[in-house]
Amino acid sequence: MNSFGQRFTITLYGESHQAQIGVVIDGVPPGITIDETKISDDLKRRNPHAIGTTPRKEKDHFTITSGVFLGKTTGSPIHVSIPNLDIQSKDYTNLKYQPRPGHSDFVAYHKYGGFNDFRGGGRFSGRLTAPIVIAGSIAKMIVPFRFSHRIKQLGSLTDMAKIDDYLQMIHDEGDSVGGIIELKVEDIPIGLGEPMFEKVESKAAQMLFSIPAVKGVQFGLGFAGIDRKGSEFNDRIVDAKGKTKTNFSGGVSGGLTNGNPLLIDVFIKPTSSIKKPQETFNLHKNTITPLTIEGRHDVAIARRAPIVLENALAIVLADLYLIELGNQAYFKQR
Repeated sequence: MNSFGQRFTITLYGESHQAQIGVVIDGVPPGITIDETKISDDLKRRNPHAIGTTPRKEKDHFTITSGVFLGKTTGSPIHVSIPNLDIQSKDYTNLKYQPRPGHSDFVAYHKYGGFNDFRGGGRFSGRLTAPIVIAGSIAKMIVPFRFSHRIKQLGSLTDMAKIDDYLQMIHDEGDSVGGIIELKVEDIPIGLGEPMFEKVESKAAQMLFSIPAVKGVQFGLGFAGIDRKGSEFNDRIVDAKGKTKTNFSGGVSGGLTNGNPLLIDVFIKPTSSIKKPQETFNLHKNTITPLTIEGRHDVAIARRAPIVLENALAIVLADLYLIELGNQAYFKQR
């Protein structure tokens, strides 16, 4: 329910407007150097500081309370907490009985019988991506891979040099836009993952779809390969290490990494909370009434999402990497 992973396991806790949020990370081998500066740098990349991002300013000063001693992991579970400080819960009082279109408000109200903490989206909030960033930052300290990301598109915009002007225009309209983010991981060995239910695609998609607002995940060429024949789509192997002339499969063959860069595109939907008035059902009045959403929200969540997605993917790959190391150790002993 709230945990992910077999060997590198994370458990998230907390909600958007409660005292703190955090993560427990289990399975980290002893002796790994934990660079808190790198964790802070990743959190800063997630924080809002540009046009089109929320005015909510959380400092995200985290505390590691266990599992690390003198800068090295001990082999015990690592616990990291982050306080929630910049909270304005009054902005959400009207949403308990008039759920936002496109948001989790309605389904959460029914699933939890109205007992859920709806402030700021509660458990469904993007605020919970902060501990994912922390866990992923630690994951990147374990694996010898190179991670990168880029925003390919925001709404109708493909020229990222114009991003500020474009998002300012959307903001002035009281609206929001989605985006497409490309993730790239290099220096991955051949053979991570398992056939059938533990494929790299299966595990990566499971984690990435766990991030709020993610509505699409594709590997390599993805849906754009629909008009290609097999002779055009197949990635031809050009050397004994498995390097391919093209990478339409995104670095995965048969559910296993094939040694080429892992390429994933992720679609982030437009923010549900917009300033533009909307007509939607009011549970208290039992009729459709106008809804005006208050509070502080992103015009484009996708502008802050890249580091979240990158680190979420790092969690998956750290888990698969540690599993594979265990498999290799077993075969060496035979």
